[in-house]
Amino acid sequence: MSLHRFFPTQLWVARPPASLLKRLNRQLAREARMFEEIDDQGMKWCRKNYQGGYTSYASITDLPYRSSTFGELKKWIDGEARKFSRALDMDLMDGCLEMTTCWVNVMRQHCQHSFHLHPLSAISGTYYVEVPKGAGALKIEDPRLPGFMGSPPRHADARAENRRFHDFKPSPGDLILFESWLKHEVPRNHSAKERISVSFNYDWIR
Repeated sequence: MSLHRFFPTQLWVARPPASLLKRLNRQLAREARMFEEIDDQGMKWCRKNYQGGYTSYASITDLPYRSSTFGELKKWIDGEARKFSRALDMDLMDGCLEMTTCWVNVMRQHCQHSFHLHPLSAISGTYYVEVPKGAGALKIEDPRLPGFMGSPPRHADARAENRRFHDFKPSPGDLILFESWLKHEVPRNHSAKERISVSFNYDWIR
């Protein structure tokens, strides 16, 4: 008798070289705040949709082409995305994965981001710049959840692969990649300090 596991939900976690990490995060944090200062359109959107924080999601989504710092980050993430796609056995045929959108998030105290996914993209992810103690984790949801219906709940100490939800608590310098169909959220930031991250989508270009 044996237990077989199928249809896993896989995340790719990586960190840049130590020689790059400290300098890169310091510059990214400074530029994130700079973009917030000049992004009137983005701030107008945030007042309605992202209360207590700033995101350039609805206004400036081409950061690697505006900033050499974000361009350097993209170059490193491109390599990790290729590794992840190989680990997933993706058959890109005559196409490729290309970062099509990249935006910055500054979550202040009490700011949160409810469950969502990134439709029409292949791989999405986040790079963490500043993560103070008490800041929201990355919470992911089992994509099979709507079909459970009559299934009993799981024990509080259930193994990670048997849980309905999982919280990944990142550290500054962590990169997390996941397939874009995976629902995820960022719970409320309970810290008085800012939580700064860079999010992005890779599309399958054929």
